[in-house]
Amino acid sequence: MKVMAQMSMVMNLDKCIGCHTCSVTCKQAWTNRTGMEYVWFNNVETRPGVGYPRGYQDQEKWGGGWVRDKRGRLRLRSGGRLAKLMRIFSNPKLPGMDDYYEPWTYDYDMLVNAPSGEHTPVARPKSLITGKDMKISWSANWDDDLGGSLETMHDDPILKKMSEQVEAEFQKAFMFYLPRICEHCLNPSCVASCPSGAMYKREEDGIVLVDQDACRGWRMCVSGCPYKKVYFNHKTGKAEKCTMCYPRIEVGLPTVCSETCVGRLRYLGLVLYDVDRVAEAAAVEDEHELLDAQRSIILDPNDPAVVEAARRDGIPEDWIEAAQRSPIHKLIQKYRVALPLHPEYRTMPMVWYIPPLSPVVDVVTGSGNDGEDARTLFAAIDKLRIPIGYLAEMFTAGDVQPVDASLRKLAAMRSYMRGVNLDDERDERIAHAVGMTGAEIEEMYRLLAIAKYEERYVIPAAHAERAHELEEMACSLDYEDGPGMGGAGPFGENSGYPTPVAVENFHVLADRQTADRPSTPGRVNLLNWDGNGRPGGLFPPEAEK
Repeated sequence: MKVMAQMSMVMNLDKCIGCHTCSVTCKQAWTNRTGMEYVWFNNVETRPGVGYPRGYQDQEKWGGGWVRDKRGRLRLRSGGRLAKLMRIFSNPKLPGMDDYYEPWTYDYDMLVNAPSGEHTPVARPKSLITGKDMKISWSANWDDDLGGSLETMHDDPILKKMSEQVEAEFQKAFMFYLPRICEHCLNPSCVASCPSGAMYKREEDGIVLVDQDACRGWRMCVSGCPYKKVYFNHKTGKAEKCTMCYPRIEVGLPTVCSETCVGRLRYLGLVLYDVDRVAEAAAVEDEHELLDAQRSIILDPNDPAVVEAARRDGIPEDWIEAAQRSPIHKLIQKYRVALPLHPEYRTMPMVWYIPPLSPVVDVVTGSGNDGEDARTLFAAIDKLRIPIGYLAEMFTAGDVQPVDASLRKLAAMRSYMRGVNLDDERDERIAHAVGMTGAEIEEMYRLLAIAKYEERYVIPAAHAERAHELEEMACSLDYEDGPGMGGAGPFGENSGYPTPVAVENFHVLADRQTADRPSTPGRVNLLNWDGNGRPGGLFPPEAEK
């Protein structure tokens, strides 16, 4: 047994309201620059729907993730080294701009500078790629913009697996939001797909990153990732992806998306796992056993044998203590309510989800029954096979039982706590019905409903003695005009002075805001200028010396 630490996340989908605050703040911090206009490291999808990029879950089309061959070994679905060599200069399995969307801005200057007239001026949408007028017809969450899934549900890869009757009735019974970031997998297919070795998984915390200096832009990682969370910067010719905000993680701060989440649905923490058993767990024959196989390699941080092995393998003492207090381990292993996204891809994802119960409650309430009564809820969960079947296709490779068990525990928690809060009654029968005690129900309720900041985010800081391993990890935001930074574009230019992003100065990113360049030449929008640098047209040209 070799023990390693993995920084992981759990999202409680029952609390997501689809506000996209996480997406916007991530965009501002990481991808608000030339070449990355279409990129969202964090996006929130409406389910059912086709997602972003369009239909990314259709691996028969994109060839992402791993498959198990007849000899029981894993191989990349997109092919091995020879297959990649044959198409290295022309990779056919890549999403195009139509699959993502053509990003746009608006001609705001028209609203400010238009002369007085009979009609109200209009800010026309302009493409961030070409700078020309465009008609908006798709976006990163068009399913939500359409106000439902009727227009796109026939393209949902999961619904295609179900009967026409299920497709027709599904949208009436069930809708939820699904926030997505890179899964930072234990068995990442993107890393295995990279011909130049630019993608790597950090040894100390398991975060998957791209070495911008080593990247050659082959884009095999884009094809290899089944979640399509690796993107190509068309300005620099490099691949980029979610970094799990590693400069913040290294100083004990949560990711930007977690910090700004309105619903407080995200949990961050360390888990300890046995790296020697990852390949074995990912290669189990029955896809329905992948969930239990992945849970089996996540170790109990309170087990003396695990603690001893962790110390032997160089994991610091405070990291072991952080793993023992981790909300991730509790939600995955102790309460067993969190589930991985598409375990059948065999990448061993480490961003897990608590399935949403609210739509089931809404259906029960809409039928005129008590949506908080345990018996009614249990019966509804048992009968509503349509939403559970859809959730099972997303989180358990089609196995309904783990989803049913998770929803029953959430329903029991809701009913049990109503009795506590309204009648001061602790009905142990409700807890026993889902294999828990009343004390465990209350403990799970505290974590899921009213947990404090330090309980939701248990993040140990990086150690000074390992600083040489963490300095300037070739992130795309290393230096102004350096790898991945780009420069002035048709709708903005960088301001401020070159400042490296090191562990201790993450907040200098605030000095890298962009200033809009209006359509009127020679002018600068002072509302957006951050006061740094000398954008052209703001100051008179300096006299030649």
